[in-house]
Amino acid sequence: MGAAFFYHLTRSSAEATLQSLIGKSLQAGWRVVVRGRTDGFLDRLDELLWLRPEDGFLPHGRAGGPHDADQPVLLCSGADIPNGAACLMSVEGAEVSPEEVQSLDRVCILFDGANGDAVAHARTQWKALTGAGCAAQYWSEEGGKWEKKAETG
Repeated sequence: MGAAFFYHLTRSSAEATLQSLIGKSLQAGWRVVVRGRTDGFLDRLDELLWLRPEDGFLPHGRAGGPHDADQPVLLCSGADIPNGAACLMSVEGAEVSPEEVQSLDRVCILFDGANGDAVAHARTQWKALTGAGCAAQYWSEEGGKWEKKAETG
């Protein structure tokens, strides 16, 4: 059974944080699915992952192609996980179910701390997931580095 890790973004962008988290997930041997809500965000992320200059691109693809099952990182807006990912990363308030948290190794939920609606949605997700018995951690970068501020389960 996995856990949901909530990342409260106050200094870094979602794109920069995703690049770091995806890299660490691949190092752990996990396939990743990044679930967003808009094509615009997923297009920007797609471009950034190809152009990651410091240590090369992160191998990935956009959902809907003939090779989705082969992708180590798949960017999508739907609820499916066709690449057999062990880690789901949710951005833009994309929905995550308790069943996903319990069946995957890790679920990462990134939300913009400067957006009141995003913070409110993340609080609702926290309550729904922990209320369903999912383990969860809350991480904040408010102090300049990532610090765990809360944990359940």
